[in-house]
Amino acid sequence: MSPELTSTASRAPEAPTSLHRSLRRFDITAMAIAAVISFDTVGQIATGGGEAATWTAALALFFLVPYALLFAETGAAFPQEGGPYVWVKLALGRPAAALTTLFYWVTNPIWLGGSLVFLAAETWDGFVFHLGSGTFGDYAFKLLFVWAAILTAVVSLSRGKWITTAGAVVKVLALTLFTLTATLYGIEHGFQGLTESRFTPTGAGFLALVPILLFAYVGFEAPNAAGEEMHNPQRDVPAALGRSATVAACCYLLPVLALLAVVPAQQVTGIGGFMEGARHVYGVYGPAAGPLLTFTAVMFVFALLTQGSAWMIVSDRMQAMAAADGGFFARSLGAFHPRLGTPVRTNLLSGAVATVFMLTAMQLADGDAGAVFAVVLTVAVTTLLLSYLVIVPALVVLRLRRPDVPRPYRVPFGNRGFLACAALVYAWILLGSWSALFPGVLEGLFGIDYDFGDTWGVSRLSFEAFTLGTVVLLLLVGALGMAAARREDHRVGAVRADT
Repeated sequence: MSPELTSTASRAPEAPTSLHRSLRRFDITAMAIAAVISFDTVGQIATGGGEAATWTAALALFFLVPYALLFAETGAAFPQEGGPYVWVKLALGRPAAALTTLFYWVTNPIWLGGSLVFLAAETWDGFVFHLGSGTFGDYAFKLLFVWAAILTAVVSLSRGKWITTAGAVVKVLALTLFTLTATLYGIEHGFQGLTESRFTPTGAGFLALVPILLFAYVGFEAPNAAGEEMHNPQRDVPAALGRSATVAACCYLLPVLALLAVVPAQQVTGIGGFMEGARHVYGVYGPAAGPLLTFTAVMFVFALLTQGSAWMIVSDRMQAMAAADGGFFARSLGAFHPRLGTPVRTNLLSGAVATVFMLTAMQLADGDAGAVFAVVLTVAVTTLLLSYLVIVPALVVLRLRRPDVPRPYRVPFGNRGFLACAALVYAWILLGSWSALFPGVLEGLFGIDYDFGDTWGVSRLSFEAFTLGTVVLLLLVGALGMAAARREDHRVGAVRADT
């Protein structure tokens, strides 16, 4: 850890001694790809029609590029274990860092137990083996999926990284296969979707798509949570982030275009979009279509599983560092296993939260998996974007107040370039957070028609109770966690004083 950091009053937390440097540039890139490219968002984005491709490309240019520049510089300059937790603590103090990390971390068990597991079960049920809805098989599959992702995060990073790497490879292969097959289908049957779709951007499409697109594009800084398990983060982080961001932009834009080109607009759904599109176009393979479609479904579910695993690996490390630093209930919660080098207790806590959220979500819409999927995905979008409302200002503070810290990579044009990127990214995050938390409000202000029930499949009361209720609950948990941590520190201090 650099002397510039440890000599200040606001110190970065000490990393566990059981950590081993096992991540190289390829591993960091693969982990970012596994975590960030979200199969569950491809279909959801495509429901926006032709303009979804327009906004996907626009945000890649005007959000993803400045976002990547900001986090490439900060990740290389501050490579301590815990990543964003450390950055916010150094800039704004431990309470802000602890609360921000809670929102960042809890996104992932919510996402795993809601969006990912529902999409995986729907895919398995429709293309591999019938599970039914609300049956023993349905519950068993979802529980197995959740805890398989958690156990992947429990194993040592030197082994776990190969699981997420395999997931990244499978994910890119599946998206590439779908895109090429859709192209073959279009050559044979015509690209009617492209002629019928309207690519002209609209205000309604913009407000509907911004939150989900931001959710799709953020997260490339996640591997920095394992910063002290990288061989050379100062050199590897900027390069890995640039490569993974480029791959992600292509893996969103091209499949969305392919899906819209060949699948009738009314058949594109959030939960079934990708696989229903595959079912539609795989007819070009004749008798081999059925087995190939089943194989693609298995790859799809495996990619979803490793996507959850990748996020558990990195976000659990962030939350563990917050706990170990005295920012969340007991310091023991942040303990790293001496042999595995993983935060096992935090991993198990994530599994418990994901399980509870999965069971709760199944009761949300009376078994309507599509409605559950959309609402739970929005909850995950909301909690993650809210964390960036603190993380991005923290990056600015570090840039301005710690100019002496070596920065192997710098945003072009110095402080002005950095501040311009930060302002642009923050404006997007602010807009996306509001739209995710209060959908339909901005539409009403601009006179855009918005039918809440038709859009979400649940009432506004149910939606807001789930989303706002989650945010309020997290604020309460965060306050209790910090209060409990302070009491523990005072108790330990009193015992030491007596001895």
